[in-house]
Amino acid sequence: MFRFIHSSDLHLGKRFGNFEGDLPGRLREARHAVLGKLARHAREQNALTILLAGDTFDSETPAPDVRHQAMTEMAQHEDVNWIILPGNHDSLQASELWQRMAGDAPPNVILAVEPSPISVGPNAYVLPAPCTFRRPGRDLTEWMGESGLDDSALRIGLAHGAIQNFTEDASTHDVIAPDRARQSGLDYLALGDWHGAMQVDDRTYYSGTPEPDRFKHNRPGEAFVVSIAARGAKPEMTAVPTGTFDWRSHDLHLMTASSASAALDAILPEMGQRRHSLWKVRASGHTRVAEHSALLDRAEQTRHDFAWFDLSLDGLEVEYDPSDLDSIELSGALREAANALMADVNNAALSAQDRSVAGSALSRLYRHLQETSK
Repeated sequence: MFRFIHSSDLHLGKRFGNFEGDLPGRLREARHAVLGKLARHAREQNALTILLAGDTFDSETPAPDVRHQAMTEMAQHEDVNWIILPGNHDSLQASELWQRMAGDAPPNVILAVEPSPISVGPNAYVLPAPCTFRRPGRDLTEWMGESGLDDSALRIGLAHGAIQNFTEDASTHDVIAPDRARQSGLDYLALGDWHGAMQVDDRTYYSGTPEPDRFKHNRPGEAFVVSIAARGAKPEMTAVPTGTFDWRSHDLHLMTASSASAALDAILPEMGQRRHSLWKVRASGHTRVAEHSALLDRAEQTRHDFAWFDLSLDGLEVEYDPSDLDSIELSGALREAANALMADVNNAALSAQDRSVAGSALSRLYRHLQETSK
């Protein structure tokens, strides 16, 4: 039995420049904390080899403290062996990075910078395919079928890149054969690049990033504990949690008769989970102007509980009724403005965009008068 941990795409040093305040720093620190979590799982699962399948760093020029602190953290777990593969973000083209890594790496860190077998146990080998460039333009795993190993040797491929449509970059050409494990007689192929855990076949897996960094996958951060009983045996997979932050994208479909704020509350996580949650909610369907206003109020009240929260109303149609105007004002200039906006909302001769603008203005007027009357 050989047991190891498969992870990838740590992207240490990622800047998260699209967020403000202290959140980028919290997200960067969470990525560094993954190293300690992986080491803890390695001990608990008796899987003392950790494979990092590329993009350990977010760029080819990580800040010196990011690189140094990663090596220092790995050195603290001297009973764990780390094998680091160059990916497309930190490819071998960054020769200075890998030279410095070689100088800083402690004895328990192996840099998989050559396409040659790495012994990881009795008759067990890792076959790495380090990324030579960000876009290598060829299948770097081809050599795995010509490794020269004895037929009885356990073979674990380690690579980073696209298989079929599993790629984080739409412009990347398919470079890794989908049946590489079968072609090259691999017992397991550990892949990186796709940021959500993904099974390609019964011997080929993307581990996904251990700390989510986008809304695309709607998955928690995790890594795989992989157990292989013997040469040719089917790998046994166990996912272990590694993430701190939860990135989620949710659809909120509303109906005219429903309470919009209650519907929002129904999908939100428990209060204790919100500080480490980044949520993107997309509202759609139909609602009345009062419920539309209540939804916005509830979102504003909730927003500060979260690490980050966004409510998109682009897909939500607000329905208006003359009775809604009575709650704005029964007469006077504001009522006349509301009547004019209502007429534009219901004017089929206007474009959909113009009717939407009128509806938004009517909603803002409704909310403004609600707030001033409190």
